[in-house]
Amino acid sequence: MTTRRPLHRTSAARLLAAALALGAAGSAAAGVSYRLDRPSAAPGETVTIEAVYFNEGSARVDWQAPPELVLQWRSQDGQIVRSLAKLKSGPDNYSVPVNNFARMAWSAVVPTTAHGLQAVTIEGQPSMMALDATGRDSGTLASTPAQTPVVDARSGQPVPPAVVAAAGASPDSGPAPASAVEQTVEQTEFDRFRSSFSAYKPVYFSVGTRGLTTARFQISAKYRLLKPRGGPDTWHDDFYLGYTQTSLWDLDSDSKPFIDTTFNPSVFWLSDDIWKSDNQSMRFGMNTGVEHNSNGKDGEDSRSLNAGYIEPRFHYRFDGGSTLTFAPKVKAYFAVAQENSDYSDYAGHVDWQLRWAQDGGAVVSAMYRQGDQKRRTTQLDFAWPLRRTFLNWNGYLHLQYFNGYGETLLGYNQRNESQFRVGLSLIP
Repeated sequence: MTTRRPLHRTSAARLLAAALALGAAGSAAAGVSYRLDRPSAAPGETVTIEAVYFNEGSARVDWQAPPELVLQWRSQDGQIVRSLAKLKSGPDNYSVPVNNFARMAWSAVVPTTAHGLQAVTIEGQPSMMALDATGRDSGTLASTPAQTPVVDARSGQPVPPAVVAAAGASPDSGPAPASAVEQTVEQTEFDRFRSSFSAYKPVYFSVGTRGLTTARFQISAKYRLLKPRGGPDTWHDDFYLGYTQTSLWDLDSDSKPFIDTTFNPSVFWLSDDIWKSDNQSMRFGMNTGVEHNSNGKDGEDSRSLNAGYIEPRFHYRFDGGSTLTFAPKVKAYFAVAQENSDYSDYAGHVDWQLRWAQDGGAVVSAMYRQGDQKRRTTQLDFAWPLRRTFLNWNGYLHLQYFNGYGETLLGYNQRNESQFRVGLSLIP
C-alpha cells in the first residue's frame, strides 16, 4: 500500500478538508449545485461535472449554461493546474419554470500531472470539490477502507461501540467512498429509468351533469426511448413512447359502468428547441409520429384507427411571464376499422390547438376540429393552481367545456350538446 506523506502546510490542509466536505455533497453557487460523478479517477481519465440549476423565484428564469468551465486542480504539495471542462450535448439555453430545475453536465480530463488528492474549483464560482487522482489501484484514498475506530473529534478517545452501532456503522472500520458509489449503482439505474418518464398530455378528473351525470378523466405520460449519447447532434435523444387513456364514466346508473375508454399508445419524435430567437421570446418545435386509437371492444362496439401526424409547435414568450403556444396537429389515417371507416368525416384531419400558460398561474387551452358538412367540435379547458387558493393544495382546479363529436371513440359520430364539467387536474 502506498504511504502518503503528511500535509506540512496548514493552508493546504484546510483547503483539502473543505474540498472533501463539499465534494461529498456537491457545492452550490447562485442557484447552481455542482458535483463530480465519482470520488476517484486516474490521471488522463475523463470525469463529468454535473450541475443542477433550480429556480426558487416567483417567475420563469432563462439561464444560459457556459459552453466551457475553467477548472483549477490543486494538489496537496501546492501544485496548481488549470484546464477546461466542455459542456456536453444538449441546449445551452434553459427556460426554467418556477419550482423546477434544469440539469447539465461538462466533461473534463484529469490532468496527467495530477496525483493524490485534488481540490477542484470552478473559476468564477464559489464552488469546491474533491477528487482522488492516485489511480484505481487498491492504494487510492477513495478505494481504501477506513480500518480505524470511531473517535471523539476533540479528545481523540474512542466512541462507545453502542453509540456507533446506533448510527448504523461498525465501531472498528468503515467502507471506502468508492464502495458507497458502487452500492448506489442499482439506484442510479432506477433513477435513470424513472427520469425517462415525463408529462405528455393533460391529466385530469372532471364531473358534469347534462341529463346524465358523467365523469371524464384522462391519464397520460411519455417515456424517452434513448439515453443522450453526447456529441454535437441531439436529434436522436428526442424519440418517445407515449400512452394516453381517456374514459367516460356513467355515475348515474346502478352499476356505474364505463361508457367507453379510448386507449392511445404512440411513438413519436418531439423537440421544442428546433429554433429559437436570440432573446428566446420565440421558439419553434415539432411533434411527429404514429399513434393508435382503440376502445378495446369487439363486435359491433369495436372502434379502432391509426394515424400518422405532424404537429408544428410555435411558442411565444411574453415579458409578463406567460407563454402562448399554437400547435396544429395534421393527421393522416390508415388501417381504419370497418366499424368506423367514416371517422375522418366527423373528426377531420386537423386539430387546431391553442394554449396559454402563466408561470405559476392559470393555464387555458382550446381545441377545434372541422369535419365534413359543418361537423364541428370544440373543447375548452381552464386550470387554476390550488396552491394559490385558501386550500393551498397541489394540483389545479379544472373546468372543461365540450361541444361536438367524438367525446368517446365509441360515439365518434354522435353529436354531444354543450357539456360543462369541473374537477381536479394534476397536469394541465
